[in-house]
Amino acid sequence: MIIVTGATGQLGRQIVERLLVRVPADRVGVSVRDPRKAQVFADQGVRVRHGSFDEAAGLAHAFEGASQVLIVSVDRMGEEAVRLHRTAIDAAVAAGARRILYTSHMGAAASSHFQACRDHAATERALSASGVPFTALRNGFHAAAAVQFLGHAADSGRLELPGDGPVSWTAHPDLAEAAAAVLADEGRFDGPTPPLTAAQALTFDDVARLATDITGRTVTRTTTPDDRFHDQLTGKGVPTEVAGQLLGVFAAARAGEFAAVDPALADLIGREPTPLSTVLREQSGTGAGH
Repeated sequence: MIIVTGATGQLGRQIVERLLVRVPADRVGVSVRDPRKAQVFADQGVRVRHGSFDEAAGLAHAFEGASQVLIVSVDRMGEEAVRLHRTAIDAAVAAGARRILYTSHMGAAASSHFQACRDHAATERALSASGVPFTALRNGFHAAAAVQFLGHAADSGRLELPGDGPVSWTAHPDLAEAAAAVLADEGRFDGPTPPLTAAQALTFDDVARLATDITGRTVTRTTTPDDRFHDQLTGKGVPTEVAGQLLGVFAAARAGEFAAVDPALADLIGREPTPLSTVLREQSGTGAGH
């Protein structure tokens, strides 16, 4: 049985949806914190069990009978994130899984400027030490984050962010399709995958131009000093630690950590990945499709 964690989250839900196109529902199980939110999967014949990375005993039940376990990374950073991932890895090993898969990041490295990428690297080390074959899906930076950073710039006409560098903004549906393809073809990748990215890396100058073209309203990109951006965030109630982590995204981008583009994602999904322009257009409500 293929077990997917976090199946009610944005990425996990789409992975399960696409996996069900490839394998029978009775071969799929999900581990979720609130089984009621996964009723749509239960109705299709998917095994739904409660599982939380905070509770090793509960994961033992959720992972029971697993041939593969896909650990969808948590939305936290630092030591807590790595601890939770290790709990899930240990539970997958104990359940007898033949392979453990993990949603990592294209920038995973112990030396990364971005905390989440250091966490992914630490988790990959734990996977390597587990003694079980593993696949680390090195996903491109989520395009949804570009949408969030863009914020209300289309209305204000100003995109005020720290200095950045090119980023391979990659759409959730594409990454979900790739994960489903790898799960359905067990052993296709051993260890970390190549970067699973869109076909183009864009800066926020590029994003501003795209927003201008899509909305018809001029969006001007201005560079905010790091310390001022940090103060703006904390002034809006963002915790100091979180503000520092967000700044890490820009420091990492400036260092070229998210600039790689690779054909691996296109090969997996059998088409060109969704460009950021399409994601922005869908978010703005001005159109859809590829």
